[in-house]
Amino acid sequence: MNREIFKRGLNGRTKIIVYAAVIFLVLLGIYVSGAFLGEEQIAADFSKKALPPSLEHPFGTDMLGRDMLVRTIKGLSVSIVVGVVASSVSAVIALIVGVIAATGKSWLDHFMNWLIDLVMGIPHTVLLILISFACGKGLKGVLIGVAVTHWTGLARIIRSEVLQIRSQQYIEVSRKLGHSNWWITVHHILPHMVPQFLIGLILMFPHAIMHESGLTFLGFGLSPEQPAIGIILSESMKYLSTGMWWLAFFPGLMLVIIVLLFDKLGEHMKKIIDPYSSHE
Repeated sequence: MNREIFKRGLNGRTKIIVYAAVIFLVLLGIYVSGAFLGEEQIAADFSKKALPPSLEHPFGTDMLGRDMLVRTIKGLSVSIVVGVVASSVSAVIALIVGVIAATGKSWLDHFMNWLIDLVMGIPHTVLLILISFACGKGLKGVLIGVAVTHWTGLARIIRSEVLQIRSQQYIEVSRKLGHSNWWITVHHILPHMVPQFLIGLILMFPHAIMHESGLTFLGFGLSPEQPAIGIILSESMKYLSTGMWWLAFFPGLMLVIIVLLFDKLGEHMKKIIDPYSSHE
């Protein structure tokens, strides 16, 4: 009986690992495909402008004759890069703030909590637009805007985790042995934060990608010269009334799929790293 339960658990865990690996390879494939697409492959060809979806052009072509499948993959590749970089910076900020709040003096903890409440209290889109505009928009504005607005939720989780770890008996023993707070943080607390940090980082990707696309769509993100999904969707709005539905439908659908894939990857990674989370 115990052997059957063990096998069932092992099979379930193996399935989760396989699912996570497949999702990762799909996302990696989209990024690599977009990264290796040259400018000549998204160049204008007026002899093929405004073609509906077909076998030759599955996503159709735009008003300049550019293949929408190629543009979409290129745009998704850009969005993935922006999402990964911005999320990584934001996760590091969350780790630093959460650890400082939990291990520092009480006034520092109050200040960090006040800062988190302040950032969370401002409407997210408004804050993103203000930061991006203040930083000159473009790639730099998007990266900074997304990075400094997505750390609050993870910071609170890390703070509560660190407080729980600090209450453990072995931390008190380490302190009585003469180890400093810095030594305890580096050797006892931070290693325990790695799983939470990785899960929070992956789950931050879809939010970063969606907000990058939203900022670009509103005109506060990437420049029109870059093949970003937000630019593609913004341009497509001009031609929807003429019946060119494919210009917005396929890029929008692919963006939703990418976001859902990142979200599923985060859920599977959480189950792999913390098996007990699947029973919550």
